[in-house]
Amino acid sequence: MEHLERCAWFLRGTLVRAAVRRYLPWALVASMVAGSLLKELSPLPESFLSNKRNVLNVYFVKLAWAWTFCLLLPFIALTNYHLTGKAGVVLRRLSTLLVGTAIWYVCTALFSNIEHYTGSCYQSPAMEGVREEHRSKQQCHREGGFWHGFDISGHSFLLTFCALMIVEEMAVLHEVKTDRSHCLHMAITTLVVALGFLTFIWVWMFLCTAVYFHDLSQKVFGTLFGLLGWYGTYGFWYLKSFSPGLPPQSSSLNLKQDSYKK
Repeated sequence: MEHLERCAWFLRGTLVRAAVRRYLPWALVASMVAGSLLKELSPLPESFLSNKRNVLNVYFVKLAWAWTFCLLLPFIALTNYHLTGKAGVVLRRLSTLLVGTAIWYVCTALFSNIEHYTGSCYQSPAMEGVREEHRSKQQCHREGGFWHGFDISGHSFLLTFCALMIVEEMAVLHEVKTDRSHCLHMAITTLVVALGFLTFIWVWMFLCTAVYFHDLSQKVFGTLFGLLGWYGTYGFWYLKSFSPGLPPQSSSLNLKQDSYKK
């Protein structure tokens, strides 16, 4: 328990700062550009992380929204109810997860359609010999072909969106004070550690995507959609009264507005 407490204390001190929420988006953009330039100018040798079948990619990144949803749901419910004691407020704040799910679904569907309508089926990965008879990615792969279209990086989008959403929701910890002997304290501490490590995984795998996968333009669009999903909600819509709202904290609206003006 002591080690868990220390880990939670470190993560709270690292991720809950207003400076992290303010500068993390810029840090992600900068690392995406730097990693992409490294990939083009001086590619790194093949490694465990460059293999799409690595454990982190298969069991975490490909299920990124599921992990984020499942950990944020109890975290938002417990912290918001602890601070407000109102079930209506908790349900309203939990609707942020429904909004996030809608953003995830719409964007991934859009990316898939863009790749479909801009793509063609080829006989080899070098884009040799167009197979005109195969008009869909699924049919192309089924017949042993290689589909090539404008493949916006879903990893860049989702990892950006998930990391920023977690950091935004963890801002509530500024206000959460619990008795260490209470079971609620243990539950929130465990969730803080889980969400903190999840955030570090998302950022790390975002860097790996920048260094090993996709073209620069595909990662730029993916990251841009992730930033738009985050800013359109937490930076704009959630500031309004007719929205799920921001995590409850002292003068949250003023603090948030000030942070986005800088």
